[in-house]
Amino acid sequence: MRASFRAIRDEMARRIAERAWAPGALIPGEEELAREFGAARATVNRALQELARSGLIERKRKAGTRVALHPVREARFVIPLVRQEIEAKGGEYRYRLLDAEEEPAPEAVHKRLNLTAAASLLHVRCLHLSDGSAYQLEDRWINMGAVPSAREADFGETSPNEWLVRNSPFTDAEFTFLAAAANRQEAALLDLREGDPVFVGERITWLHDRPITLVRMTHPASHRMISRM
Repeated sequence: MRASFRAIRDEMARRIAERAWAPGALIPGEEELAREFGAARATVNRALQELARSGLIERKRKAGTRVALHPVREARFVIPLVRQEIEAKGGEYRYRLLDAEEEPAPEAVHKRLNLTAAASLLHVRCLHLSDGSAYQLEDRWINMGAVPSAREADFGETSPNEWLVRNSPFTDAEFTFLAAAANRQEAALLDLREGDPVFVGERITWLHDRPITLVRMTHPASHRMISRM
């Protein structure tokens, strides 16, 4: 049975996500890919067209097809770096890893990511500080099925926010913003009282139909988000 264009697309997207095909790398031609996947050249072409529309690859006549250095979707759906946010406001950035463990996720997380309970997820919590004061509590779940290299990442040195922006291209993102009351743990870490109002941002990213990460970013109520177009 020949591979479908979706199966070919998803396999190529996996190679890009896992850096088997590095940013800027020239990927095999249509004929070679058709032989590898046992598919018609037209099927491979359709898969490549979808990847190009997603911004993961760049196709140029006579120059071949390369992995995009800066995927278009990353430009449209800007994933802000907390370090840059703080430094742009004139603050001194510091980062502290709280914990990073591969562990069973709550049912609500599996539902948000549309994953089964058997899916392997890495839970990372860290604190971003500006001038020594708590700026953002980052509580993140990373799908190891989408980004297995995260197991080897040193989140003690680099925040998952920065590491994922550098190492995990995405095609789609969902942003949610809400007001909430600080729970006991959030209050302790953000130097608030339990029940104080907090500003919360949540984000899910996907590589086509494969979820990459779900992150909850909690700030003191004084936080302001500025977006320039």
